[in-house]
Amino acid sequence: MSDSYSMRRGLEGVSYSEAVDRVTEALAAEGFGVLTTIDVRETFKKKLDLDFRHYLIMGACNPQLAHQALTNEPSIGLLLPCNVVVEETASGVEVSMARPRAMLGIAGSDALEDVANEAEQRLSRALESV
Repeated sequence: MSDSYSMRRGLEGVSYSEAVDRVTEALAAEGFGVLTTIDVRETFKKKLDLDFRHYLIMGACNPQLAHQALTNEPSIGLLLPCNVVVEETASGVEVSMARPRAMLGIAGSDALEDVANEAEQRLSRALESV
């Protein structure tokens, strides 16, 4: 599954915590580290006293690609890092990744095209390997 701004994959027979581990490992295999994590479930409980399904937003970064992007377009940091979501769904667990071509395309800079394509290829391979 996918749309203009994301790539998605459902995982059958995989627990939420196992999915998070698999995603982290798959990202690392493609040169991405996880810089930030936002546990939406925990945040909603703490701040709003609401129960919510497991939903984790991970900020993934490939340092070489980030350096290239920031060298070509210093303000592109507003659109970094690449967001990855691991969430519980009615049918199991789903992993979603923002499409770098869509995100970096907002800048309208031809200088970012190669970086965006490379990042998207790497993330796509990571998603397939999860």
